Amino acid sequence: MKRLLCMLIAAAAFAAAQTNVCRGAETIRVAVQKTGTFAWELAVIRAHGLDRQADISLQVQELASPEAGKIALRAGQADIIISDWLWVSRERALGAKLTFYPYSSALGGVMVPNSSPIKTLADLKGHKLAIAGGPLDKNWLLMQASLQRDGIDLKSESTVVYGAPPLLTAAMLNGDADATLNYWNFCAALEEKGFRRIATTQDLVTKLGAEGPIAMLGYVFDEGWGSTNRDALTRFIEMTRKAKEILANSDTEWNSISGLTGAPDAPTLRAYRERYREGIPRRSIDDEEKDARVLYRVLATIGGRELVGPGPELAPGTFYHLIPGD
Repeated sequence: MKRLLCMLIAAAAFAAAQTNVCRGAETIRVAVQKTGTFAWELAVIRAHGLDRQADISLQVQELASPEAGKIALRAGQADIIISDWLWVSRERALGAKLTFYPYSSALGGVMVPNSSPIKTLADLKGHKLAIAGGPLDKNWLLMQASLQRDGIDLKSESTVVYGAPPLLTAAMLNGDADATLNYWNFCAALEEKGFRRIATTQDLVTKLGAEGPIAMLGYVFDEGWGSTNRDALTRFIEMTRKAKEILANSDTEWNSISGLTGAPDAPTLRAYRERYREGIPRRSIDDEEKDARVLYRVLATIGGRELVGPGPELAPGTFYHLIPGD
């Protein structure tokens, strides 16, 4: 009888434990680009058990492109993706209730060979410039807007070619272009191959009125889902912040994730590490939103409806205020 009672107590304790696990470990579906930096953070999260500590079960869909993530979110196949506030504002203007929480302020830059006579953006006139993305790429539009204030129309005063970031990196290494405006990680890779930065997109946004480094990329999710799952979302953000802090403070951690970064050597990994750390958001949501409003007007003016849709101003509710003190 005593043995049976012990068994019943043990079974009850096990059932209670299982109930707590099921209640706490909430599933969040994240759709991200396979080669993106979230994969680095995810490796740190799992290696340190940060997901278990947060009682979060991450269901990660690896996608080939950012556009695939947008499709997954709109189709209800993902809870969170990584995109920019410009797209979120456009979607809100069209009726969707998406919202944005800062993820990274790492932006692109303009790279030239160390031996190049090009010292400033104004020196790009008359040269061949390789632009990552396309005519409506945010880095390119911000660069044009910044130079237009100095009376320079780089679009007509230089030879511009567009392409995918890896192809433009190869073009620079082959000497097929004089300069490239590329995304931050490709710029970091070029730094270790005899290239230098003459400007960053963060330099440009400061000139255009931003008061600090702005996070263009963020976690994007449906406003209704965020409200219903506010507690789980808070734990998710805090979990990813812990992962960022580990990567910010531990050089050893970068050796563990080096295979995920694609860095071919230690100098390139070091460049990735330093540029990633520079891009960790440290500002309040209010400050981020204030600068986003300023830059949105710039982008709306130069990119027009094709870029921003029907909204002339940053749509209310674009930025999500989640954690007190943000």
